[in-house]
Order: sequence, then C-alpha cells, then structure tokens
Amino acid sequence: MSKSVEPPNISAIGDILNDANRPLAERYRALSKLRDIGGHQAVDCIATCFNDESVLLKHELAFSLGQIQDEYAIPTLIRILKDVAEEPIVRHEAGEALGAIGTADVLDLLMEYSSDPVPEVAETCQLAAARISWLHGEGKETGKLPPSPYPTVDPAPPSVGQSVDALKATLVDDDADLFQRYRAMFALRNLSSPEAALALAEGLRCPRSAVFRHEIAYVLGQMEQSAVVPQLTASLNDPSEPSIVRHECADAIRSIAADGCEASLRRHVCDSTRIVSDSCVLALDSLEFELKQQPEGATGLATS
Repeated sequence: MSKSVEPPNISAIGDILNDANRPLAERYRALSKLRDIGGHQAVDCIATCFNDESVLLKHELAFSLGQIQDEYAIPTLIRILKDVAEEPIVRHEAGEALGAIGTADVLDLLMEYSSDPVPEVAETCQLAAARISWLHGEGKETGKLPPSPYPTVDPAPPSVGQSVDALKATLVDDDADLFQRYRAMFALRNLSSPEAALALAEGLRCPRSAVFRHEIAYVLGQMEQSAVVPQLTASLNDPSEPSIVRHECADAIRSIAADGCEASLRRHVCDSTRIVSDSCVLALDSLEFELKQQPEGATGLATS
C-alpha cells in the first residue's frame, strides 16, 4: 500500500519567500515551489512580496504569476504594470505575464500601455497584445502548435516550417515586426541545435530593442549550448548594455554552466548595477546548490 503524500505547506513556503532576512537564493527556491504548486493561495503568497526591495526578485515574481496562468493573478499584475514608480523591468514582466495568461479582457489595457514612455514596457505590452490577438484569432483557427521541448509559456508562438537561415534573417532584421522576430526566436530555440543557438546569439548584437536582446539571452540559457557562452559573456561585460540584458546574460551563463562560467560570474558579484550583481550572486549560489545535488562521485559542472 503506497504512502499518502503530504500536501505542501504553502503558507510556510510563502513565509520563506516573504522573509527579507533570508538569503535571496532561498527565497527564489521558495518562489519556484509556489510556481510549481499554483492555485490561489500560492498566487497570494507571491502577490504579497511585491513590496520587497529586490528588483530582481520582484521581476521574478511577475514572471512566475504569468507562468502559473491563473486569471486570479490579473489584478495584481495590472496594478504592477500601472505603477509608474515601479522599476521598468518589473513592469515589463507584469505586462508579459498578462500576455502569458492570455485572456482577451486585458487586451485594451495592453494596447493602452503599448505607448508607454518606457520602451521596455511599451514593447512588452505590444508583444503581449499580439500574443493574445494571435491566441484568439489565428492560433484558434490553425489549431495546436507542435509541442515545445521547453516547459515555459512563451511571449510568442514559434514560426513553423522555416529553415535556420530564413529564421535568422527575420530574427536580426531590426525593421521587421517585433512579434514576428520573437516567433523566429522561439522557432530557433525549439530546434535545440548548436547551429540554431549560434543564429540566436547574433540577436545579442541587434541594437534597437533591449527587451529583444534580453529575451535572446533568456532562450540561450534555456538551450544550454556552450558555444554561445562567449557572446553572452561579452554582453554581461559590456557596461553600456542595459541591465535588463546583462542580468539575463548572467542567468543564461549559469544555466549553461560550461567551463569558465563561474569565473565570468564572479567578476560581476560587485557590479555597480545591483540587479546584475544580485543575478551573479544568485547564479553562483545556484551552481553550488546544483553541484551538491549531483550523485556522489560526480565532478565538475554540467556542460552542454
């Protein structure tokens, strides 16, 4: 007879998340558990944490609410999006999360904030509105897309039936529609090949949109292809690159965990931009935590 599994103590996990005296890494792990659990109580625990001082944590809170895809989170996300005193990266994630949830009810709001004076917010709301319009229009007509090898809810559906070269051409075209460039991005990611990763890495040099470059870094981290570590490191090292991109590059480098990644991250633990330094500290902690989880006798960091 199998043993019954105790339900998770959501309140206790929420207490860890909301305890500003705990290490950021512990709070991130609590957030990850709440995201996996889902439901109204988990959403409430996440929502109460938006008064925290850590911009990095708050942006992850908004991302997590989008990944849970519970309409119950919409009022919180709308409040964050509308708060012009909030950091742009947090408002950006709130807009993206509304797009991830995908209800048509927020379409007018997203269209309104598509003209926000903060570029990261405006572009994100444009993408979120396009995703919702696609879901309730073309996406509904064409049926389900091929299954993705990655578990995340993405800000755009992947393009289908195109070669790496054709997808790359769309990806790096700064004059092309941003939603179509994102569709090319996720199509390349889903190919999961070194060739596709190198094509994606070219997007880190596209000058027009920091939101676009940050998403490139994010998907490169998902792919875990060591061939793109030099490009990610170059962006992390570039002080002229916006923090929304640099911090995502740090996290991607952590995800890839190839030889030399730890040294790249350590160089920025005292970075003058807090979200970058926090990302590097968190990434190093994650590498150490993952190493401890390896079976006894395993050595080194995992490489792609």
